[in-house]
Amino acid sequence: MNYLAIDASTEACSVALCYQGNRYSRYQLCPQSHSLMLLPMVDEVLNEANITLAQLDGLIFGQGPGSFTGVRIGIGVAQGLAYSANLPVVGVSTLQTMAQQAFINKGQTQVISAIDARMAETYCGLFAIDANQIMQPVIKEAVIAPASVNDYITDHRNDDSLHGVGSAWNAYKEQLANIDDISINDDIEFPTAVAMLAIGKAEFALGNSVAAEQAQPVYLRDTVTWKKLPGRE
Repeated sequence: MNYLAIDASTEACSVALCYQGNRYSRYQLCPQSHSLMLLPMVDEVLNEANITLAQLDGLIFGQGPGSFTGVRIGIGVAQGLAYSANLPVVGVSTLQTMAQQAFINKGQTQVISAIDARMAETYCGLFAIDANQIMQPVIKEAVIAPASVNDYITDHRNDDSLHGVGSAWNAYKEQLANIDDISINDDIEFPTAVAMLAIGKAEFALGNSVAAEQAQPVYLRDTVTWKKLPGRE
């Protein structure tokens, strides 16, 4: 089966294509430039494989959590591409994708993914490998204060080695220092579409795809609290 994966949910912009057993990918850190970068990157991998969208079986997109704008851009592009070629779509968690990358890179089987959610909070999730070599959520993803991450995972971690991935480990290093017996993967700060492919392909195999118009984001934070400027209360 042949799939295209795209993600714009964080500072990174990422595209990966799996076609007839060959893989083509692009990845670039480009904060605030996703709307300019994403479609050209899609064109590049399609041209490299010498195919069109119509030759694919489905499209995989990063559904968040992450940047509100980035998530919307990614879903908008995914819907437009899927509509144009009549492709089904699957949304994949940003946090799950980073955990999958840790398994792909280093065989790590229990991972906390945590990215900076701004406003002194993190988006985080705890994942463990399943029998099909896909990282699955152990508990529901959450947006919480960095100092609360340890409480969030304490009753749910297993006896396997625990590893951390994501931008929050650098952004909130002191607040996250209360987590015992954990090693941090500094090389995985943001999700990649390559790891997203693995999860998305598994979801397609399970029949969990939807039509383009049903593609939905995952924000975790339903409301945003704005701090008013002095004198404007």
